Amino acid sequence: MAETHVTLGQVATRAGVSKATASKVFNDRADVAPETRTRVTTAADELGYVPAVRAPAPGTTQVWVVFDRLANAYSATVLDGLLAEAQVRDAIVIVNEFGNVADDRFAPGSPAWIRQAQARGAQAFILVTNPLSDDHVAACRRRGTPLIVVDPVAAAPDGVMSVGATNWMGGVQATEHLLSLGHTRLAYVGGEPTSTPANERLAGFRSAIETAGLDPNAAPVVPGTFDYDDGLGCTTLLRDTDRPTAIFAASDAVALGVLEAARQVGLRVPDDLSVVGFDDTFAAHAASPQLTTVRQPLTQMGRMAMQAAVEGARDGSRVSPPVQLATSLVVRGSTAPPASREASR
Repeated sequence: MAETHVTLGQVATRAGVSKATASKVFNDRADVAPETRTRVTTAADELGYVPAVRAPAPGTTQVWVVFDRLANAYSATVLDGLLAEAQVRDAIVIVNEFGNVADDRFAPGSPAWIRQAQARGAQAFILVTNPLSDDHVAACRRRGTPLIVVDPVAAAPDGVMSVGATNWMGGVQATEHLLSLGHTRLAYVGGEPTSTPANERLAGFRSAIETAGLDPNAAPVVPGTFDYDDGLGCTTLLRDTDRPTAIFAASDAVALGVLEAARQVGLRVPDDLSVVGFDDTFAAHAASPQLTTVRQPLTQMGRMAMQAAVEGARDGSRVSPPVQLATSLVVRGSTAPPASREASR
């Protein structure tokens, strides 16, 4: 394709800078003004310029991984799987975190960032719970770089392998467990409305309620993200005279927040309130009481993503179809049959 023949000189001319300055930009030199850097990278994007790749060490594969956030139990568990598989396959892992930057074009995981990472030797990319667009795919396709997404927030575009879990079934499993204990006043807390995994879990929650002959629209839904604060913020719900006796939380982190919210309003878990999380991270074991949760195989998801990245980089294997690994319910101490209506008030 013609775009592969664009030269550094052409980029410099389009940006109105010298070739030396353009070279500094692609070598991540600090002595370049931000506005100049933006002009050069914008020109490169417009022309389809692909910088020369730095050769990796013989026999190794350089995989760049971008997490939405690292400071949570979910990311740590996925990272365990990624690193374990990378060690087996002699891969070098460069870990980044998607964060607030002055120019979103250069945020880790953005198309411009992908191009610069390729210039520094990146041979494959793994994005964990990050937004993805056709521009990301195009940035990787120019050089045939594999792109894998773990727990995509939306349907992955063509040309991208995704690794996730059976979120809808997980929602069903959690809700059926609560219904089997005798709960009829249930609520769903947490999960971003724009997140496909969150919507699938909520859909499973509602489906199980409807199958049980109850009105799914009567069950309160408190949206948020997947964070502890989402659960902590449900104190108003728990103070309601017709409060739920059981909550399905969109993640373990949300469930931990619910446990604290229950404590603050004087409810005992599981005597007065049952709580089910989602993920089965190490935080579920550390909770008091230990958390009943839906286990998604996060470590295996990380290993599978790394395997696909390395194999794709080394032998150019075709993109695999989306993979959804099975969830399972893990029953611990945070769920029990509901107390009588009088006792729960």
